[in-house]
Order: sequence, then C-alpha cells, then structure tokens
Amino acid sequence: MTPASEYLLALAHEIAQPYIQLPTIRAAMVTGSTAKGISDYYSDLDMTMYYANELPSERELAAIRRLHGANERKWLIGDRSTNSFAEAYDVHGIEVQIGHTTIAVWEDTIAEVLEKLTCDAPIQKALEGTLACQALYGAEYIERWQAQIGAYPPALAEAMVKKHLAFFPVWGLQPHFRTRDASIWYHQILVEAAHNLMGVLAGLNRLYFTTFQFKRMGYFVHQMEIAPPNLAARLDAIFQPNMPRAMAELEMLVAETVALVEKYMPNIDTAHAKRRIGWRIQPWSPAS
Repeated sequence: MTPASEYLLALAHEIAQPYIQLPTIRAAMVTGSTAKGISDYYSDLDMTMYYANELPSERELAAIRRLHGANERKWLIGDRSTNSFAEAYDVHGIEVQIGHTTIAVWEDTIAEVLEKLTCDAPIQKALEGTLACQALYGAEYIERWQAQIGAYPPALAEAMVKKHLAFFPVWGLQPHFRTRDASIWYHQILVEAAHNLMGVLAGLNRLYFTTFQFKRMGYFVHQMEIAPPNLAARLDAIFQPNMPRAMAELEMLVAETVALVEKYMPNIDTAHAKRRIGWRIQPWSPAS
C-alpha cells in the first residue's frame, strides 16, 4: 500500500465516524484507489454509506460536513428522491466523494447487472469497487455483497463478449483518411475500438468493466489471465501518430482477441468480426 493510500485510509476511518452514528446507517466502505492501495498525492477519497430505509436529512449531512471543516459541497450528483446520490467536499485539501444510498436501491443495482445482464452502464464500476473495497462499518453486509458480486454469472460473461465483439475495420481505411478531414473521427474510432477490446476481454476474464478502468489501464489488464500478450502497451500504441503502425497493431489485437473468444467461448459466433480482419477499401471507377 502506498503512503498516500495509508494516509487516505486513516482519513476515511476518521470521516466515517459521524456517519456511522446516524440511526439508519448499516454499512460504510472506502473504495477506489485507496482501497486498492495505489493512491498518490493527487488522488481523491471515495466512500459509500448504506442506509436501512431512508437517507439522512440535508441538515444531518450539512452538520457532518461542517464537522469536517467543509461548509459547502463541491458538487452533487443524483437526486435524493431516488434514495441514491453522491456528494463531494474537501477535507485537508483532499476531495472526498461520498455516495449515499439505501440498501434496497443498492441491491437492485446489483441485480441490474447480475440478473438483467446490464453491460454498458457505469454501475459496473460500483460492483468492481465493492469487490476491492475495505469495510469501515457493517462488514457483514459488505461481505455478503462481495460474495454475490464475486460469483460472476457465465451469462453476463457471454453478454459482455457479444456486446463488445464489434470492431469497425478502420485499418482498411487508410487511403480514405489521407483524403478526408477526419482526424477527430479517426480518434473516436480508436477509442471505441479500445473500449470494445477491453469489453470482450473483461467478459472472457469475468471482470466488471466500464471506461473508468482506462484511468489505470495497466492495473486492470494485470488482472486478466486471458489476453493478448503485452496488452496494455499495445493498446497505448494504437494512439501513436504513425498511422500505418497503429492500424497494424489494432488489427493484430482484434485478430488475437477474436481467436481468444473462439478458444474460450466457442459457442459465440465470430464470423462477422473475422470477416473484417484483412479487409481493405478499394476505390471505384466511373462506368464507361
């Protein structure tokens, strides 16, 4: 654990104390880079509080903020009418981000992914964060959720692979890009390709994935047992300015990833993705 993580973890325990005195709280956790032990001195502090049936009042939350030396929120996301929102405020110059949610809403969120097989929502980040979290209060609740989330459903793995097994054959359009004002579009396609590659591999490895994992991609890739070799560096390489090299790398990554799907999930149809590997655009000529 980095020194910054040790400091933030101690701060999280301190910040949690007035929250765990609230009558309806049942669990509290620290998540993100602090829980994973990889924080630096630019990191914020991510925490979540879980309540039995109703959230604390605005007056109660404001009193706790003042107790920590923060008169105002930096931001607020969500709506308390949905029984789930997040707020942020500064403590000792550190941005503290705290989610507040009822247990019923949180368990519905878990079911949204595990039972309804939601693949493309940021809620997968919350599940991933729970697996890596450290309990501050109510460990029995948190351990139960970790057991649920840790049992990654095979149906979700297949849904993730099918969802993301969609690669636009940008490698075959290099002449096109030389004659078009399409730099932004080109980079948009690269980001989508990286997203889909990671989504397929997340499914193969039974990992929860959203684009938040791009922030520390090497850490995420390190968790994968099934992946093309040297994946993190090669993904970075597709964004290099040398387009022919970048396109060759991307096409190879797609080909290797499709081969992994065929090996580990042979029931999934890869024909469409395979047809795009090796494709090159051809100019047309006016009819004579």
